[in-house]
Amino acid sequence: MSTTSNRPPGPRGKPLVGVALELRKHGLNLLARCAREYGDLVYLPLAFGQNRLLVSHSDLIEQVLVVQHHKFHKSAMSKAATGRLLGNGLLNSEGDFWRRQRRLAQPAFQKTRVNEYAVTMVEHALAYTAQWRDGEVRDVADEMSRLTCGIAVKTLFGIDLGAEADRVGENLTNLMRFQINRVRSPFRIPENFPTPANRRANAAFQYLDSLVYRIIEERRARGAGGNDLLSRLISAMDEDGTQMTPRQLRDETMTLFLAGHETTALTLSWTWYLLAQNPSAEARVHEELSRVFAGRASRALEAKDGESLSYLDAVIRESLRLYPPAYIVARVAIEPFDLGGYSFPAGTTILMSQWVMHRDPRYFPEPLAFRPERWLDGLAARLPTHAYFPFGGGPRRCIGQGFALMEASLVAATLAQRFRFELEPGQTIVPEPLVTLRPRGGIRMRIHARGPGIPEKGGFLKNA
Repeated sequence: MSTTSNRPPGPRGKPLVGVALELRKHGLNLLARCAREYGDLVYLPLAFGQNRLLVSHSDLIEQVLVVQHHKFHKSAMSKAATGRLLGNGLLNSEGDFWRRQRRLAQPAFQKTRVNEYAVTMVEHALAYTAQWRDGEVRDVADEMSRLTCGIAVKTLFGIDLGAEADRVGENLTNLMRFQINRVRSPFRIPENFPTPANRRANAAFQYLDSLVYRIIEERRARGAGGNDLLSRLISAMDEDGTQMTPRQLRDETMTLFLAGHETTALTLSWTWYLLAQNPSAEARVHEELSRVFAGRASRALEAKDGESLSYLDAVIRESLRLYPPAYIVARVAIEPFDLGGYSFPAGTTILMSQWVMHRDPRYFPEPLAFRPERWLDGLAARLPTHAYFPFGGGPRRCIGQGFALMEASLVAATLAQRFRFELEPGQTIVPEPLVTLRPRGGIRMRIHARGPGIPEKGGFLKNA
């Protein structure tokens, strides 16, 4: 980034390190404060000259993600945080290779095909929560992660890993924390140095690679057929007749698994947290479900049912606004560019934060308030394109957006028909910005049964 006086305003920071330490410890608050105090373009000085440009206006974000998108690549920080885990999958690849992979994967995410997974989502949610007991306390963040992990395995691989699905989810969580801590650390021990943390991480990488490659080989040996995502990726053929190699399949599989499982789990977790603090909104969700599905078993839920739940849809949109799982987008310029009246050189790193934009009063009155009603009068259509972008924007908008939204809606409807979640007292729920926006320490909630046939704590049937 240019170091001349002709640059956007921003905080001075401390000598040598700028705002690097504050960004690491209080990143969300720092970004929000800088946007509020310095405007839509903010110069953030960091250590060792690795400065950043914070962009916080929908028109300027549109320039980066859409109008001038060919001048930018994913940032080195983003790739360092996910590179070893996701390889050269859709999240990290660039240029012609990315376009080819996107073209090959796109048919698997057409709406008609995504809708085929609705039954699996509902059935797995019912089966998973059958073990829950009325009155017991659970960490819903952990529960949603395990639940969506099972759905991801079933829809991605077409198999049920049973208890091993939990091991997959735990390894992914541990590796994401390991990688983001490495990225943020000023002193990085080589990953091949046998520290306890490195040994655990290498074992987790080896386990996941071995599992995914084994499943890919089994799918390839089976031949054509199968409606799981992996089967469709294996059979996908490019215009020149080529198909994905095992390594490409591995990278795309890991990318889709992590993105689909993690995003939906966090959306659901934050949704239960917000509803528990807003009894009137929770009551309205339950009223809508009772009215729309009167006389119908929850097992009958289908993909199209989500379209009948306008208030639940508004709740999920509002959850994604206040606690977007993808809370920041980073790009690095591969050539000079102009933005907001300034000129910047190649190598400039830009930050665009959903956390900041989604809480901007210019776009959302009472931005800190949980108000699902704001989405019921056509707000989504009136907003500038990148005032609200929980799934990113431009050509690289998340390919699995439709899948994630349908899963969140169907799972939320299935669970809300049967349960109500109450926050356990004495907790301070703090969002932790890792690769995604997680609740630090989880969210402990007491589960209350809503319908007949739900086992009480201890195993007896309630209202049987």
